[in-house]
Amino acid sequence: MTIDEVKALGDAIRGQVAKAVVGQDQTVHLMLVAMLSRGHMLLEGPPGTAKTLLAQSFAAAVGLGFGRIQFTPDLMPSDILGANLFNFQTSSFTLTRGAIFTDLLLADEINRTPPKTQAALLEAMQERQVTIDGKSFPLGDNFLVVATQNPIEQQGVYPLPEAQLDRFLFKQLVDYPSPAEERRIIASHSARPNAMEPGSWGVEAVASADSIRTAVGAVDRIRLVEEIVDYIAALIRGTREVADLQSGASPRAGAMLAGAARARAALDGRDFVIPDDVKALAPAVLRHRILLSPSAEINGRRVEDVVLSIIDGIEAPR
Repeated sequence: MTIDEVKALGDAIRGQVAKAVVGQDQTVHLMLVAMLSRGHMLLEGPPGTAKTLLAQSFAAAVGLGFGRIQFTPDLMPSDILGANLFNFQTSSFTLTRGAIFTDLLLADEINRTPPKTQAALLEAMQERQVTIDGKSFPLGDNFLVVATQNPIEQQGVYPLPEAQLDRFLFKQLVDYPSPAEERRIIASHSARPNAMEPGSWGVEAVASADSIRTAVGAVDRIRLVEEIVDYIAALIRGTREVADLQSGASPRAGAMLAGAARARAALDGRDFVIPDDVKALAPAVLRHRILLSPSAEINGRRVEDVVLSIIDGIEAPR
């Protein structure tokens, strides 16, 4: 697949998702980048901002299988992964696969389940496989986790461990729509009883598992010159040298940012990465990987402001 074909594929997917979801252009763009760079997404925003519909529509547009898990305090790891159940008729154990055996998994309200259950996703997100009773089962090359959490509901939530957060390529902040977009949502969605079904909006698959694999292969060939590598390394190391931060980003963050920059370049129709690719993606890559120091929190500093100051403080290559 050529770079122009990757760009055309991305444009076609955006067009299909836009049939059902009003706005959220940046979120859709980041989901495309995540898919083409083998990453995962964490969406944070208030209820009712189409996070679930967005994930469903995206899966329908790219022709991938879709699965959803509603995370609750009583959810167990076996509810996600599956388990070997004894079959009395055959006197043998049979694997009952959990909801994780899909292509695009929506982990809804992921921070409402205890860390023990959250940890069931770690191997799946990193290695695209799960281990059940000592045996490994592959999940497929196109496995993608889109997790959501609502920031305004603080009771009954469990903070995501650092190891879990670090496996998400992006954390995207999903805000309320603009006045014009909200009017379009009210006018169009109120007249559809099946508004949460992408098919009712005419969303069609414009890609397939094979075409996505081919596109990922094309993204891997995007040129990343030494100056860009040095720039990414400087950004990552810069998060560990700021007094306002208690902890900075990991080396994994740098590798993920480089892969995402390649995908953004391809979606823009280029076969090489430019500094603007890195700058545009850095906030979504870094915001969930850094931790403010106690003094910074007391002084009212925000993670977003610290990330932007780090980006502004490091000279980009010309």
